[in-house]
Amino acid sequence: MISFGLITEGLTDQIVIENILAGYFKNPDLDIRPLQPERDKKNENKFKGYGSWSQVFAYCRLKDFQEAFQFNDYIIIQIDTDVSEEHGYDIPQRDENGEFTPKELIEKVIGKFKEEIIGEYFYSQCQQRIIWAISVHSIECWLLPLYYKDNKKSKFKKCLETLNKELVKKHDFTIDAKKPEYYREISQQYRKHKDLMDCYQHNPSLKSFVVDIESKKIVIPLEDEW
Repeated sequence: MISFGLITEGLTDQIVIENILAGYFKNPDLDIRPLQPERDKKNENKFKGYGSWSQVFAYCRLKDFQEAFQFNDYIIIQIDTDVSEEHGYDIPQRDENGEFTPKELIEKVIGKFKEEIIGEYFYSQCQQRIIWAISVHSIECWLLPLYYKDNKKSKFKKCLETLNKELVKKHDFTIDAKKPEYYREISQQYRKHKDLMDCYQHNPSLKSFVVDIESKKIVIPLEDEW
């Protein structure tokens, strides 16, 4: 079985990505291994405080990151761009010509990993086994196509606020508190291949993620019932 290592900002990001992978490959039993943050037996963060963009950068600088390629076929790296201008992240969101498009911002984030975080030499060795999940500006934006049919499904700003407006109506909760069970419920629909294929093209950074998966030409046996 092909294995995927997950490096993400937090547990809720892992949950969304796991459901997307299950739907894309039409297989609910993929070999997915959380690397950052790690999970405990209760499926919660193993260590408190290990969910942030800075921890994603920190992990990818470790020897553990390089060694992870010995035990995983592919490594998925997820990071949000909402605070990319903060010190330590240091990626501007605009220049003299105006605001960067999601595609331009994704390219800049990948460039930072390549040049500063991972290093160009090691990156040249492993780039075909890295799948980029750069969420512009947050992974909540990836969920909007499940809940909106109008142009809001393509938003990449204030996505949490927009998503919560529909969640209150349909689920009677919001996800401000980042509860894993809520993220599992609201992203569950992406486990259906048809729904994922119908939705992913409407959000620019979700589309970038799915296109990157496609580019790897990964073959995983289908489950009969899918």
